[in-house]
Amino acid sequence: MTLTAPHPESETSAATGAASQVERAVELLRAGIHSGAYPPDSRLRERELAQALGVSRVPVREALMRLATEGLVEVEPRRGARVRRLTLRDVEELFELRLSLEVFAARRAAELVAAGGDHEPLRRVMDEADSATRRADAAGIAAANTAFHAELITMTGNRLLQSSYQRSLGLMHWLFRLTATEHGAERHRTEHERICRAIGEGRARLAEALTYSHIDIRREPVLRALTEVLPRQ
Repeated sequence: MTLTAPHPESETSAATGAASQVERAVELLRAGIHSGAYPPDSRLRERELAQALGVSRVPVREALMRLATEGLVEVEPRRGARVRRLTLRDVEELFELRLSLEVFAARRAAELVAAGGDHEPLRRVMDEADSATRRADAAGIAAANTAFHAELITMTGNRLLQSSYQRSLGLMHWLFRLTATEHGAERHRTEHERICRAIGEGRARLAEALTYSHIDIRREPVLRALTEVLPRQ
């Protein structure tokens, strides 16, 4: 299983098949949620979205289910879908989850590399992050950051871990967009590079420590910055 990290938002050409229509709907709806065009708690009505996106209701329905697996949308029986209402409690719980799962994943990934495994996919994600940072592409930076953390989980080869982590990816990407700063992208890139190097060298304990520090050092500043933006719960 490979985790599906959110992609950079882009308005793609008209879809040529059912699968591409779903992908297009996912990208545009995700971008609308991240930008605030679809505010938290707002209803996402299939018919209206289909008309707005120029597709049928079927790909819209599938796109909403995809976004629900990312934690961006909540689908309620007999009431339809709505944009998730992000709270400070969600952010706190996301940091707790990441400190539990990603720290383990970084150590395990380094152990597997030390035993002969490959970390080239993680290296490619770093190249994407470098490119997005040079372009000052906020959407691309957020997507690359999310993809980096997703790849740590994928590298473990643990399917249950990957399945458990999948639902947090949309929230993580959303949080990266909410808390982006002018200098934050370069700091993230530098810290990710250190983690990537430690994994590539098979240094498990160093990868573990760097990942813990990378996540934990941002917890309080992020929560403080979002206190005036998000409801408590």
